[in-house]
Amino acid sequence: VQLQASGGGLVQAGGSLRLSCAASGRTIGSNTMGWFRQAPGKEREFVAFILWSGSSSYYSDSVKGRFTISRDNAKNSVYLQMNSLKSEDTAVYYCAVHRSGAYYDTEGWDYWGQGTQVTVSS
Repeated sequence: VQLQASGGGLVQAGGSLRLSCAASGRTIGSNTMGWFRQAPGKEREFVAFILWSGSSSYYSDSVKGRFTISRDNAKNSVYLQMNSLKSEDTAVYYCAVHRSGAYYDTEGWDYWGQGTQVTVSS
C-alpha cells in the first residue's frame, strides 16, 4: 500500500489545518491507522490512531483536545484536523498502517509515505 499525506503548510499559532492521508494499492478499511510526527532533531512520535471502524480513537497527551483523527473507508483515506496549533506542533506529519504491537511504538507501523510539513509560527 502507498500512503500520500497532504494538507500541511505554514500557519500562525492558534490556527488550524486539516491533513489528509490517501491510500492506494489496497484498501485500508480493515486496518488501524495512525498519525505520527517528527520535528527536526527529534525522534518520530505518536500523535493519534483510529480503529478500522472509526469507532474509537486515541491521542497523545500533547494533542488531546486539539486534534481529531477521522477516516472515510469509502475514500480509503484518513484525516487529522488540527486546531489551536502551537509552535511545538511544527513537524513533518506521517500517516501509517498499524501492523502489530503497542500503538506508540513506531516499529509496529508500516507504509509511512513521504509525510507533509506543518510549520506553526508564533
